[in-house]
Amino acid sequence: MNPRSESALAVHAPLFAEARGDIAVSFEFFPPKSDSMAATLWQSIETLAPLGPRFVSVTYGAGGTTRERTHQTVERIVRETPLTAAAHLTCVDASRDEVDDVARSYWESGVRHLVALRGDPPEAGRAFAPHAQGYANAAELVAGLKKVAPFDISVACYPEVHPEATCPEADLDHFKRKVDAGANRAISQFFFSAENFFRFRDRVAAAGMDIEIVPGILPVTNVAMTRKFAGQCGAAIPPWMDSIFEGLDELPAARQLIAATVAAELCGQLYAGGVRHFHFYTLNRAELAYAICHLLGVRA
Repeated sequence: MNPRSESALAVHAPLFAEARGDIAVSFEFFPPKSDSMAATLWQSIETLAPLGPRFVSVTYGAGGTTRERTHQTVERIVRETPLTAAAHLTCVDASRDEVDDVARSYWESGVRHLVALRGDPPEAGRAFAPHAQGYANAAELVAGLKKVAPFDISVACYPEVHPEATCPEADLDHFKRKVDAGANRAISQFFFSAENFFRFRDRVAAAGMDIEIVPGILPVTNVAMTRKFAGQCGAAIPPWMDSIFEGLDELPAARQLIAATVAAELCGQLYAGGVRHFHFYTLNRAELAYAICHLLGVRA
């Protein structure tokens, strides 16, 4: 590369030099298992609320193991904050009537947004088996929930293909069934390659689906834990991610800085490709999501 080309790169505007204020965000939390975890969760919600998220979602444990805590957390968000709360609902180990009753109680509590998922089996390694009187998959769940009430429904999508799908075409076909059933938007599983997300978005458009696809962003501070999550959802961990965190086991602040940098760069690439809504998997901690939002120009 000649010196003139190098200098042109050097004076190129920084990635986040212009905060245009056209970005929307949303945040995912999980229900707390203890009083101390509840305190951390609510501190995180209070920290992120001033950023004006489109919604905040609360997860639902495998097999409905956190059903009551999810419900309590969502109702508290509705009752005590100005935020739009979205409750996760799954098909696992519940009849249609049971799921519909839960959805109905959410509607009566003022909840208008649901995240409809097939869900994971309660036992790791066990294959998913529909309840005899339950919804067989997320597409059936979406259709059933729309009959309960006119919910705003988000569903999941997998830029790198669901791990149980027989092929990308089968995965896309299942996604289309969820869209046809009435899904309003899709939130992607986390990923670390903007190219993979864009390729998936193009395939969705080519298949004739007109639906908002929101990238799910997971800021990484613990590669081992992320690798475990990735193994469950089919996300690829790039080789450089191991090396970039090497030697930082005893330096949590340094890990936080690098995690924010890596996630912000991914968001910048997605923004350049036209993405304007980012969904953050917070793991109930606010610092990283807040820092990345600040870089993106989403500020209190």
